[in-house]
Amino acid sequence: MTDRSVASDSPVTSDDLLSGSIGPDLDGQVAIVTGGGRGIGRAVVLGLAAAGADVIPTARTTAEIEAVATQARDMGVSAAAVTADVTDDGDVEALVDEAVSTFEGIDILVNNAGFNPADALGTPGDIESAAVEEVLDVNLRGAFRTIRAAGPELVAADGAVVNIASVAGVVGLPRQHPYVASKHGLVGATKSMALDWAPDVRVNAVAPGYVATDLTEPLRETDSLQESILDRTPLDRFASPAEIAGPIAFLASDMSSFVTGETVAADGGWTARWLVSHSE
Repeated sequence: MTDRSVASDSPVTSDDLLSGSIGPDLDGQVAIVTGGGRGIGRAVVLGLAAAGADVIPTARTTAEIEAVATQARDMGVSAAAVTADVTDDGDVEALVDEAVSTFEGIDILVNNAGFNPADALGTPGDIESAAVEEVLDVNLRGAFRTIRAAGPELVAADGAVVNIASVAGVVGLPRQHPYVASKHGLVGATKSMALDWAPDVRVNAVAPGYVATDLTEPLRETDSLQESILDRTPLDRFASPAEIAGPIAFLASDMSSFVTGETVAADGGWTARWLVSHSE
């Protein structure tokens, strides 16, 4: 096993985010982060907190979001963990109500909740309709639910939405059809929502490449899969979650005040290499 998947060479680490030594100023802002208990979502919560935002991590697993909220409070901001399922309209509406009741408004919404289960992988003929619906319900409709519920607060605050897409929302990937469809849909919705909500709310997306989280651990533990991914990644490693949190904080802040409707690929050059390799 090589160590090419380890993100230790990253110039941006979790310690950088926690110290507040990098990133924009979000002091006084209130941010909801769905899927905020682990992986990229956890890094986003802590990155926004380090920039000064009060944070509301939300997910279905209470213990995970409580732990992240506690860590955010230790950084000097206010935090409220709210257990919610983005596939449930009532949960999402209660999440927004809790945010408004606790913090008197919402400035930032990060739609990070998403998954790619085993039963949604395979050839088009292998995947049952129920698996397709399940992926779309979380990855795409979940974002619509939170945006719809938080919309009035975001408009009132001249706020920002950051949707977490994927390189799978920019190119096609074999055997991942529901996931690719959901992420392409999210990229498209980002553009159309930006048009409808301008100039009041900016809507952007980040498309992560391969990130060192528990979800990619099976890839990183399989030499052939790891080598295949890294051979197509010019920066020659997996990202740390903190490296995805950085662009999100940028898009949530006034540093990107003239940016809307865009999808920023945080992928180590993976899509650039993919396009080159498939054009030859």
